[in-house]
Amino acid sequence: MLAKIKKVKLNTEGKNPVYKVILECPEGKELYIHFDYTHATNTFWPLEVNYDGQHKDAKLAWYTREVEHLTVEGFLKAIAEKINKKYGYDFGE
Repeated sequence: MLAKIKKVKLNTEGKNPVYKVILECPEGKELYIHFDYTHATNTFWPLEVNYDGQHKDAKLAWYTREVEHLTVEGFLKAIAEKINKKYGYDFGE
């Protein structure tokens, strides 16, 4: 993962954990991602994406494909693993 995590918020109160993260991209721009983990399907899904002040809806594949060379699922999983480790959170995978 090339982007560096700058700020995170993890909400584990609901049925599924919800993540909000601000990343510093390699080119110095900020990437904000609001995503969750769905237990029913065992997948991570972007809910909202903002890149360098531009709202991108929930579209993240363009970034993960062009910059990180990862799938969206792989990218979000890598972020979630770092956040979960920091907060000592385990959702039972």
